[in-house]
Amino acid sequence: MAANGCPVPKGLVRIVLRIDLLTGCAVSLALACGLATSPVQAQDLQNRPVAPPVQDPPVANASTATPAEDQVQFSSTALEYNTNTDIVTATGEVRMFRQGSRLRADKVVWNRKTGKVVATGNIAVTNPEGDIAYGDEINLTDSLKDGVVDNMLVVLEQGGRLAAEQGTRDADGTVNLKTAAYTPCGVTNSAGCPKEPTWKITAVRVTYRPERKRIFYKGARLHLFGLPSLPLPEFSNPVGGGSDSGLLSPNGGYSRVNGVEVSVPYYWKLAPNQGLVITPHIYSSVLPMAQVDYSALNSKGAFKVRAYATESRRSDDLATADPTDTSMAFRGYIDGVGRYQLSPNWTASGSLRLTTDRTFLRRYDISRDDRLRTTASLERIDDSSYFSLSGWYAQTLRVADRQGDQPIALPEIDYRKRFDDGLVGGRFQLQLNTLALTRTDGQDTQRAFASLQWDLRRFTNWGQEVTFTAFARGDLYNTNDTLATTNISYRGLEGFHQRAIGAVAVDVKWPFIGTFLGGTQRFTPRVQFVAAPKVANITLPNEDSRAVDLDDTNLFSLNRFAGYDRFEDSSRVTYGGEWALDLPGISFTTNVGQSYRLDLRPTILPDGTGLSDRFSDIVGRSELRFRDFVSIVHRYRLDKDGFAIRRNELDATIGSRATYVLVGYLKLNRNIDASIEDLRDREEVRVAGRVQFARFWSAFGSGVVDLTNASEDPLSRSDGFTPIRHRIGIQYEDDCLRLGGTWRRTYNDTGDARKGNSFLLTLAFTNLGR
Repeated sequence: MAANGCPVPKGLVRIVLRIDLLTGCAVSLALACGLATSPVQAQDLQNRPVAPPVQDPPVANASTATPAEDQVQFSSTALEYNTNTDIVTATGEVRMFRQGSRLRADKVVWNRKTGKVVATGNIAVTNPEGDIAYGDEINLTDSLKDGVVDNMLVVLEQGGRLAAEQGTRDADGTVNLKTAAYTPCGVTNSAGCPKEPTWKITAVRVTYRPERKRIFYKGARLHLFGLPSLPLPEFSNPVGGGSDSGLLSPNGGYSRVNGVEVSVPYYWKLAPNQGLVITPHIYSSVLPMAQVDYSALNSKGAFKVRAYATESRRSDDLATADPTDTSMAFRGYIDGVGRYQLSPNWTASGSLRLTTDRTFLRRYDISRDDRLRTTASLERIDDSSYFSLSGWYAQTLRVADRQGDQPIALPEIDYRKRFDDGLVGGRFQLQLNTLALTRTDGQDTQRAFASLQWDLRRFTNWGQEVTFTAFARGDLYNTNDTLATTNISYRGLEGFHQRAIGAVAVDVKWPFIGTFLGGTQRFTPRVQFVAAPKVANITLPNEDSRAVDLDDTNLFSLNRFAGYDRFEDSSRVTYGGEWALDLPGISFTTNVGQSYRLDLRPTILPDGTGLSDRFSDIVGRSELRFRDFVSIVHRYRLDKDGFAIRRNELDATIGSRATYVLVGYLKLNRNIDASIEDLRDREEVRVAGRVQFARFWSAFGSGVVDLTNASEDPLSRSDGFTPIRHRIGIQYEDDCLRLGGTWRRTYNDTGDARKGNSFLLTLAFTNLGR
């Protein structure tokens, strides 16, 4: 071990031993050995044992006169001036300052006649940009802006460092280096001991231009993990957080359908706030694909657009197990998003997602979404009101869906206003909403409504929290082409129809708080009474209330239908309780509840929703947290008759940010008629995790398995254990390098998006195409 506690480098041990063995070596041989090692010393990237020069703090009551522009300020322990030669010699912690340039050295000899400055011993020079240069000897002009440095080390203000056998600095700040090395990586470990950087570039000549924040290389080679170096062409790279035109980090991969893939992005800096990236994707089995990314930012907001384009064979027959390919066709995808803050209250935003066919995104592993939405929105938000004018278009990628059945919403107008009632301290919320849905080959619906809700929240002397609610709404619908909707319960009646809705509710919570097991527990029973008269539901179309499912989030809702097209017209009592325990580092929360319908009239809620009988199913949720290490959330729904599990959902996260495992399990066993809604019974498990097995190395993986069988869903093709997809990978990532490999496998064929293996390689260097 060295004196400073850091281990002695193995190379140094070998040098010492060799000197011992060659004690009798001739002087000439010793000099030759010293010369042979000089290039290594000349590229020393380690820190130098001297602090950079710092401007002296102002002295109290000192003169505030500003020095002349060409005046050099300096200080030292000792100073000699030869009047005959006009040479000034300063020794002992010498510091010189001029126009933002600063120098520190053990000795400085200044020839006032020639303007030459020679500094030796623990030299550190800082330029106005903040870059620091270290050296053994430096020859400068008296402007301190240009000169020659031996054994030079430059620590850049933007990050990274340059080392060279010799370097020169011009008056404009340009640094020219011979036999040089560059790295943005750290050169010390966590203990502060020297270490070899993860990667570095050595070159015959290097030029650093501070005004462009860019480094230029000639005769360069790349050294990675100390492995044999790789020759590089003449190139340049930016330093720091800026950007400039040039090649980005390449990526590579392999897939069964497309073959070997290589992509090399090129970035064009169009302006300080605009950039364009063009990425050619080259495949061994299919034609190349072009990818274009454009982004722009201004004082109001930003937007970005990504587009893909290629030509390949695709399958139009998606339902056949072994489909045939069509002739060559143009295929592509465009994805854009933007948001602009027009004023403190007004915001405009939108998104664009369109593709040429249903399998393009999966085949080229761009996305696995089964529906693409294009949206546009104009919003105004202040302290008490909200206004939105929006629209959207949906493109389906599902095999069995018809595009003509997908709605186009244009426009949807929503306005909400909150204000106090001024009498008893309650609060009103007014809502005005209108929506127009158009289909190219289906039913069209227009809807408008106005609603008013009043809420009053009070606390009794015994600690109960009581909330009174009154709600009223009036609807107007117009429906056309209802016969195009195959599900009768979704159609409604043709033409104009209206509806009036009313409801009142009282919600009571009574929290009890006390100590338990050295912590705090809280038990809160809750009961809610809702009264609502019968309203028209079936006569109106159902566009946004189709997926009905009772869970802990909507148990105490005034309307347990999603959306606005259906309203739960029943009088009921809902009851439940919540228990929470907080211990040092541990928290646990659980709630459970059920409702009972007071009236006897038939309900429109279908079997399987948990709400079709007078007693609802029992729903609950539990959550356990242990510091930031464990998080387990369990949601469930129990059949009220036999306590059969109708919904069982578990999400668990265990571990730290570096090493963790995520498990998700879902089982829906609701026995819902397939004609009622789209969501079918299903069982699946999701697993993901990451293990950091070294400081910078980690392995990761994830997978999805379909556990559904024929008894749960007769239409499912799963045999009870059918993998959907998985991925496994390994990654190295430190402060200046990211290197990884991933293996993915999909198990389902959809047209020309075939199942099989794919491999992805990633390599990214800090300041080199990143």
